[in-house]
Amino acid sequence: MKAAFEFLALCSCGLFAGAALYVNLVEHPARMSCGIAVALAEFRPSYKRATIMQASLAAISFVSGIAAWLARGGLISLVGALLIGVVIPFTLIFILPTNRSLLDSALSPDSDSASQLLRRWGRLHAVRTVLSLSAFALFLLALK
Repeated sequence: MKAAFEFLALCSCGLFAGAALYVNLVEHPARMSCGIAVALAEFRPSYKRATIMQASLAAISFVSGIAAWLARGGLISLVGALLIGVVIPFTLIFILPTNRSLLDSALSPDSDSASQLLRRWGRLHAVRTVLSLSAFALFLLALK
């Protein structure tokens, strides 16, 4: 059972981290290169599609990482689980307010606010990427 929890934690964290890295290295820079109006127009449907997938992967990875730690007792699994787990409150506390502002239909695509919000979102999302990649590395180490 321990191996199953470790595998699930590793796979779900790896999928989350890979998606987060892709967004930071490819999708967000590409959307920003198209101009703020296009970036904002692309962000809205992209965000709605990604929310369920990313929240589910983070939660699955956190829960299975905790289960792996309980089954094995290894500190590395616990730290990995906590790192991917902290992505959830970080998103709710720091990123969600920015998301809501970006999704607000009253936000003008030509405003400085739209540009600042999109840039802020990219920086905040980078934190999620670092946390998830760190958790993934720890889950890999825990397999030894």
